[in-house]
Amino acid sequence: MDDILASLDGDGEAYRRLVNLYQPQIIRLMWRFTRDKGELECLVEDVFVEAFFSLKNYKGSGPFVNWLKKIATRVGYKFWKQQERARLFAPIEDLDSINAKSNPDDGIDPSEAAAALHILLGRLPADDRLVLTLMYFEDCSIEDIAHRMGWTSAGTKMRAMRARGKLKKIAEKEKFSERFEWIR
Repeated sequence: MDDILASLDGDGEAYRRLVNLYQPQIIRLMWRFTRDKGELECLVEDVFVEAFFSLKNYKGSGPFVNWLKKIATRVGYKFWKQQERARLFAPIEDLDSINAKSNPDDGIDPSEAAAALHILLGRLPADDRLVLTLMYFEDCSIEDIAHRMGWTSAGTKMRAMRARGKLKKIAEKEKFSERFEWIR
């Protein structure tokens, strides 16, 4: 809390300490939004810039890291929305470039599985992608997601249910389980 107060008083060194302390957690969260290291660096920087300019709004009623994660989630969501508008999603054909094992007993390379799932999730609208990412990769509850995004809990629960259905349809349409037998 001392570094937060010092940062509010204009102490740049105190803010640097905050960045150093929380940067690893923010990087992990922002990795959910992009697999491109250049974009990742930009997103992490955007989170801390936005946090710096919003620091006066931090009430101190909860952990600082939770406040930062809320900002990070919104930065990532905005990034996905910009991608959606620009139609920059990777084509589903990119799944062919991932080295899928023909036999699930051969073992699954976690980075290949993550890349395939990232591409598949990329086919969802940003709202749906966000709710599933936070729910399954960040272990956020419906209430946590609703709080981070300013949504209602009921609306978030409905969005999660619909997003799972959309993801299943996309996977079936793209014959995802035929390409990656470990999904079955």
